[in-house]
Amino acid sequence: MARPLRIEYPGALYHLTSRGDGQEDIFLDDADREEFLSVLASVVERFGWRAYAYCLMDNHYHLMVETPQANLSKGMRQLNGVYTQRVNRRHSRVGHVFQGRFKAILVDKQNYLLELSRYVVLNPVRAKAVKDPGRYRWSSYRATVGEVSPPPFLDTAALLVQFAATTPAAQRRYRAFVLEGSRVPSPWTEVKGQVLLGREGFLRKVNPKLKSTRLAKEIPKAQRHAGRPSLTQALKNLRPGDEHTRERLITTLHLRHGYTQAEIGQATGLHYSTVSRIVARQIRARNKT
Repeated sequence: MARPLRIEYPGALYHLTSRGDGQEDIFLDDADREEFLSVLASVVERFGWRAYAYCLMDNHYHLMVETPQANLSKGMRQLNGVYTQRVNRRHSRVGHVFQGRFKAILVDKQNYLLELSRYVVLNPVRAKAVKDPGRYRWSSYRATVGEVSPPPFLDTAALLVQFAATTPAAQRRYRAFVLEGSRVPSPWTEVKGQVLLGREGFLRKVNPKLKSTRLAKEIPKAQRHAGRPSLTQALKNLRPGDEHTRERLITTLHLRHGYTQAEIGQATGLHYSTVSRIVARQIRARNKT
């Protein structure tokens, strides 16, 4: 079974989801939802997390959390494990509640915190459970706009401070920002390698953290190479006629960054067999040195 890539470091921001085993519901009633939020509160306190947004749907949940310490996996084991124990005991059953491992997308906080927080609380609207996110009880939206008191684990100030200096003004602008979200493209179209959401500067920053994972064959290839440069970016400064540099770059793109020879050929205008010969020639040259 493929093992999902986990990139953990102090100060990382994640969008987290877990789904029900066999697509079954993970929350059977409101008492289950209250139980989950209780477990989440204890995990946030124990592991020092900062929770910015959440939404509990019937068969899955969404969380936006920052980990000041590199302890995402430990915290998620506690969250899903303790909730499973409690809900199974409450309903007199045994077995899995969640399907496989949780999904974590590492997020560029500077550019995507607000966008992803908006995406999270709009889930009930997209699912047609409600027309207005304020009508949905089991998300962080109502607490952030001031309709209900926020739970102790929820950091509403971190979002609101980015809209205005005073809380009432910030809440009004946040409300408008969320309602505009139904008219903007989904941020998931910009996810790289299934695990990274960020701009080029962020990708360059986290790329060194991916190097230790690239040889882990049980991790899906797309995730191992999530932080690699795009072919367009890698080739843009290549000077015409500089064959030596071009061949070295082609070899690096194939061997280090995992692009197929066909992908490189399409980007460079070369036949994949030509790319294959270039890579083979470069490998022979390296072995001689």
